[in-house]
Amino acid sequence: MASQISNGARRIFSGIQPSGNLHLGNYLGAIKNWVKLQDEYDSIFCVVDLHAITVPQDPEKLRQQTLEVAKVYLASGIDPEKCSLFVQSHVSEHTELMWILNTITKIAELERMTQFKDKSAKSGVDAGLLNYPVLMAADIILYDTNLVPVGKDQLQHIEITRTLANRFNKKFGDTFVVPEPYITKEGMRIMGLDDPTKKMSKSAASDYNYIALTDDEETVRRKIKKAVTDSGSEIVYSGDRPALMNLINIYSLLSDMPTKEIEEKFKDKGYADFKADLADVIVNFLKPLQEKIADLSDEKVLEILKAGAKKVQPIAKAKLNEVKKKIGFIL
Repeated sequence: MASQISNGARRIFSGIQPSGNLHLGNYLGAIKNWVKLQDEYDSIFCVVDLHAITVPQDPEKLRQQTLEVAKVYLASGIDPEKCSLFVQSHVSEHTELMWILNTITKIAELERMTQFKDKSAKSGVDAGLLNYPVLMAADIILYDTNLVPVGKDQLQHIEITRTLANRFNKKFGDTFVVPEPYITKEGMRIMGLDDPTKKMSKSAASDYNYIALTDDEETVRRKIKKAVTDSGSEIVYSGDRPALMNLINIYSLLSDMPTKEIEEKFKDKGYADFKADLADVIVNFLKPLQEKIADLSDEKVLEILKAGAKKVQPIAKAKLNEVKKKIGFIL
């Protein structure tokens, strides 16, 4: 039987790549939700450095960004006393399980993945990019995860994870919990400031696409001032005005003010007033976060990450041994 969670709580798992600058979309679409979820679920969060190397990385920069992502987690309120926080590559069972799952994954399934099709159309493709969803599946089902906090663009990855879990269970007997996606409405997708049809992205060509969590006050105000808006001048929350709706979502999520209240607040005002106020909201959020990040030393963060890996290792090892036994390996 698939192993049960010792304390009876349902388990969540999620992670972010240590590549590029973490931005408001990462915080509002993921980390903000994790802080709440860690009080309700048996929570496992990691920095997914193995995923990051599917595209070329500078080794020293990768090491530093891995620590920087962990610092953002901790400064945002992720509490290692309430959850498990670690670096993906510190737990070798992730890659071992990935190899085993590769043997039951169809190449056609991987070639259909939207992320693969988008990225392979732009540049030469390596096997890591093709197999990215298999590693993601291994990350999730290694821990008998029940729920995976994701944005809408990641639902396809959860579907292939479910497919592989079900396929293994059918072939070798009940082994893996089949996970479900966990999505919040407003934070589902924070869109680019320069293009409301595309998600805010660390790899965007323009710095004006996103607000980085490291941006200073002057940079924030400049980026918000340049953010695209829709035709018209009224501050209304409507799907017909996606650029403004995105900015209102950011305002609402950072201020905890309902969208209706924001509409009311700016009823007789225009874009300039709204943008100036939105910039204030963002700056007031970023300043204390940046101060907390600066207070965290590399040594302290590494200590927390190593302790987190030690905490999850027995779970990962037990699950991998169960898998190896099922497929006929000698333990």
